[in-house]
Parts: sequence; structure tokens; C-alpha cells
Amino acid sequence: MRDPLLQFTDKGIYCKQAGVYLDPWKPVKKALITHGHADHSRWGHHQYITHKDNVPIIKHRLGDIEVTEVEYDKSFSINNVNFSFFPAGHIPGSSQIRVEHKGEVWVFTGDYKVENDGISVPFEPVQCDTFITECTFGLPAFKWQPQAQVMNDINTWCAQNNAEGKTSVIFAYSLGKAQRVIKHLDTSHLKIYCHGAVYKMTEVLRHQLDLPPTHLITRDTTKDELVGQIVVAPPSAHGSPWMRRMVPYVTSSASGWMTFRGARRRRAIDKGFVLSDHCDWEGLLQSIEATGCENVITTHGYQEIFARFLREEKGLNAISERTQYEGENLDSKDSADENPDEHDQKNQDV
Repeated sequence: MRDPLLQFTDKGIYCKQAGVYLDPWKPVKKALITHGHADHSRWGHHQYITHKDNVPIIKHRLGDIEVTEVEYDKSFSINNVNFSFFPAGHIPGSSQIRVEHKGEVWVFTGDYKVENDGISVPFEPVQCDTFITECTFGLPAFKWQPQAQVMNDINTWCAQNNAEGKTSVIFAYSLGKAQRVIKHLDTSHLKIYCHGAVYKMTEVLRHQLDLPPTHLITRDTTKDELVGQIVVAPPSAHGSPWMRRMVPYVTSSASGWMTFRGARRRRAIDKGFVLSDHCDWEGLLQSIEATGCENVITTHGYQEIFARFLREEKGLNAISERTQYEGENLDSKDSADENPDEHDQKNQDV
């Protein structure tokens, strides 16, 4: 019996035939990268291969790296193994990676969602034999409302806070979620102010996204400027001294975990908006069915529960594998979906 086309190792997902890794978590010679979040795109690899829209993101995060850019649906070969990138719909520049060798096709999703968020190239199902899927929200309890409805709720909340003379603080991961929220905020009467990490990443993405104006919060930004306006900040800013200039303010979190009321209380958040850059339960099932796959490997999230459901209820060959990917994190203010520079104290004041 020959080795599987992709293997889970202590460094990451490895294609032995090509000698390359997919989203490795330890330094390797050649890494194919699905997207720019810190748990999938790490520093230290000799060569990075990723979609062209992800190049400025990982260069901003990782500095001077050797990176090769690719287009969607354009095949390239490494040691007779064919690779191609397809839209994942997770965040701008995110991809699934298709791997083909001797008639066998595997697809690694990285992170993905099926709803068109207005800033990412929408998810595209890819036919395959084996599908490697995250299942961050792999329970039936997770069912997303349409984005338009959620954003209407956010804009109504912001308008109400403005009328009461309070600043609306929205916590959202600085790469992807923040720009998704910013894109759909009603700025007809309100201004958007940003934490340094959100502002910097938004500026990186402006060349590929049509976004409304945002204003950087600096040491010179006064409370009078902020009162009644909207502030977008990473979750790591919550409870920090940086928040003092927002008083009086009301806090909110845009996350799939806001499905659970206890998550909002645990994070000491005033308002929760259920908005995720990952698939809900139905999105996961629909995506798997659309691939026509027979084999499924579940990774980060409720992977063991989800794999068992796929075996017992869907008749698929499903197993779970442990990785170092994290996705949205229930128990922490910080997440690998954020960027490392968000935790640099200098960014609290710029």
C-alpha cells in the first residue's frame, strides 16, 4: 500500500512526493500557504507559495520573506505533483489547495466559509477524493444568519449608542473580520476609528478592497472626537489601558461564539453579534457534499464529533487529525486569527 498523498507530521501537512508542506507550523524549506492568519502562515520558512492577494498580507506580517505568488485555478507542478489554489471565501487572499498525483485528488481547505462576505473571493467547491476540512463550528447549534441581517443589527446598535452619546466599540480580528465589518458599516453619519493593528491591516488591504475611510487612534485622539462614533479594535484590546480614551463606551464582539450567551458573559462584552469567517454546521455539510469526496479528514474544532457524524450519518470514510491550527478561540481574547503585532504594546498607541 502506498503512502497517502498528504501526511500529518510534527511539522505540518506534508506531501512526500513533492517535498512540500501545506500551512506548516514548524519551519520548512518550501511551504504552500492558504491564508495570512498567524496559525496558518508562520515565520521561518525558506520559501512561501501563496495566492497573489495574500502576498502583501504575509509580507506585512512576516517581513522580508521569499514568496512566490500564484493565481486561482492555475496548476503548477512540483516533482510531478500538480498543485492549484481555489477560493476559500474565509478572508481576502484565502485559498483551498488542490493536490493531484497519479489520478488521486486531495483538497486542503485551510479555513473557509460559504457565504459571500463582500470582501473575499467566494468559496468554490472543488471535486476531490479526499477532503481535509476544518470544523471550528462543527455542531448543529451553529447556524448563521445572513450577513445583511447581522450588519443591520450592528448599524442599528451603533446608531442607538450615538443617540445616547456613547462610543460603539466593536471587537473583531484585525485581518478579515475587521475589514468585513468596516465594509458594511453605515458611515453616512458616523466615523470609523481604528486601533493601530486594525488600521494598518486595513491600509494593506485597500489596494484590493473598496473600503470606507477609517481614522487611526493615536495619543492625540481626544475623547470628544470619539464620543458617539465607531471604534474597531482587536479582541486583545479589551480591558487594556488603551480603552480608557473611549469612555463612555459600549462594547460588542463579532464572532461565531456569540451564538452562546455564556461566551459573551465570559468575555465581559455588552453585546454579541454572531458573525463568523468559518462555516456553520450546514455550510460544512454542504461543502463536503459538493466535493463528491469519499474520504474526509477533520481538523481544528469539533473534529472528533464531526468525523463520527460523517461516518455514522453520511457513510463517509472520516477520521480526525490533530493540528496546531486554532481558528476562532472561545476561551481567550486573543486568537491565531489575529496578527502577532496586535500584542506589541507599541501598537496600543499608534
